[in-house]
Amino acid sequence: MTLDDSQKQTVRQWIEEGLKVADIQVKLAEEFDITMTYMEVRFLVDDLGVIPKDPEPEVEKEEPAPPPNDAPQPPPAAPAPEENLGELVDDEATAPQEGNVQISLDQLARPGMLASGKVTFSDQQTAGWHLDQFGQLGLSPDQEGYKPSQTDLMEFQVALQSELSKKGF
Repeated sequence: MTLDDSQKQTVRQWIEEGLKVADIQVKLAEEFDITMTYMEVRFLVDDLGVIPKDPEPEVEKEEPAPPPNDAPQPPPAAPAPEENLGELVDDEATAPQEGNVQISLDQLARPGMLASGKVTFSDQQTAGWHLDQFGQLGLSPDQEGYKPSQTDLMEFQVALQSELSKKGF
């Protein structure tokens, strides 16, 4: 279908207004009773030599930050196939308020792992950790049934990421 000069000018104006190809397709049908496929409208826009504008980014109103105790907690690391870190989390009521987690990296990683080492949580409980070839983190507490606090887990993940980045991971 061929458009006359006034219709072409109207399409150029729509593009200048920031309408998208799908919107132009609808307007052509509504205002000129011209039915075109999406691809035909794209070719038309190309033939007119007009480049559609990127939409202006919407400015979001800055809301005050919620108090730290209301802040959402990031999720724990991806679970290892044989373990689920989500199950290792204690109730917040029994968790220590301040985390003081210390980690160490093994000189030689456990067989089949990219990296491994030990972690001591703020309550002085220890666990072994490993990172497999799929990037999944596993945690093996020395005391059976031990579950570190959410704060300790988050601090452990941050400290581990920092140490691994120093080693080139």
